[in-house]
Amino acid sequence: MKILAFTDIHGSNKKVGYVAVSETMKRLDRFKKIIKQENIDYVICCGDFTFFNDYIEEVLQKIADLSVPVLLIHGNHEDEMEVKILSKQYDNIQYIHKKAKVIGNYAFLGYGGDGFSRRNPDFISSMHKAIEKLPKNTKYVLITHGPPHGTKADFRPGYGHVGNLDYREFIEKHPVILSLCGHIHEGFDTHQKVGDALVINPGPEGKIIELE
Repeated sequence: MKILAFTDIHGSNKKVGYVAVSETMKRLDRFKKIIKQENIDYVICCGDFTFFNDYIEEVLQKIADLSVPVLLIHGNHEDEMEVKILSKQYDNIQYIHKKAKVIGNYAFLGYGGDGFSRRNPDFISSMHKAIEKLPKNTKYVLITHGPPHGTKADFRPGYGHVGNLDYREFIEKHPVILSLCGHIHEGFDTHQKVGDALVINPGPEGKIIELE
């Protein structure tokens, strides 16, 4: 299974209106070419695909035009209910916030939004519900907007590690083999092992990942 993962493709906050969202559209055009060239099976979006919901319908249409199945969560720039409602318009976009999407031997677990908390009880309860009926031999791919604590993905110079401790503990206690996240721009294009899991912030340029 070949995956293209990306996060935080929202346009620069130094620009406004469609001038800003055009940066997002250009990135999605590039992803469409990569998907065809690399025979990508699935796309994963870790949130922040808009700048505070600007042009969200147009951006989601563009994401749907990627053609392959897209597993998507919202970031702190998107409204949870709006993304949930709009995603239903597209057959190939699956909004997986607080859900498990099983593909083969893998369960893709999504938790969107947030990005700023050190602890998140809602994440814990949501993930327990999502995994309670999964087969024992299932491997987990955790998809969050915010990063797990204590990795290259959550380190900010001058601030230290700002990620979520509950995400980190979930990775350590469960059969997570891959953790995809975003939010921290200084963490773009980083990867690090945490136990058996590889933690990756794919950044706005995207990252191709192969699962056996």
